[in-house]
Amino acid sequence: MFHASVPSRIAGGSDISQLLDQLSHCCSRPRYAFMLLTLIAELARPDGSAGPMVRVGDALIPLRDWLCDALTPMGHRDPRRMALVERVREELRKDGRLSGDAAADDQLVQGEVRARVRASGKTNLSRAASELVKAGLLKRHYQGFRVDHLNRGAQRQAVYTLIGRARALIGAQPAPQRPATRPRQGDLFAS
Repeated sequence: MFHASVPSRIAGGSDISQLLDQLSHCCSRPRYAFMLLTLIAELARPDGSAGPMVRVGDALIPLRDWLCDALTPMGHRDPRRMALVERVREELRKDGRLSGDAAADDQLVQGEVRARVRASGKTNLSRAASELVKAGLLKRHYQGFRVDHLNRGAQRQAVYTLIGRARALIGAQPAPQRPATRPRQGDLFAS
């Protein structure tokens, strides 16, 4: 019989393993929640906050849109996603919006699918974020322009801040690099 010995460092649990354990108890979809926290950590400033906007190339997009787009490939092979592609293609065909050019039609279908997936992704994202807030792993607030409107969002965008055990996902920030300077006349010692 094989008995594996567990080093005491691991037996007590690392920060990440404790985080995974906490997620498994507090989230209905722990893997999704972990991916969400990891993506937020990728963008996080040293204080653990990310958002409200993310730079993608030359454009700024809302954090929630970026998160949805980043998580979209995870469902690419899901039978429901494949069925959605076919359903959208059929709807566009019935509406007469397909041109007959395969490349242009595929681009139109993919754009419509992306918009629908992003809309449903925001619902999933909000549900996961709410679970993470309740678990003490995420803080959420809204920032941006506010207008008089019944909708509490009112053109404001989400900002997520990693707190508690989720802070372990924020990598060590690299030390700022000092530009190399050449010794100047009068310096006693060169660096």
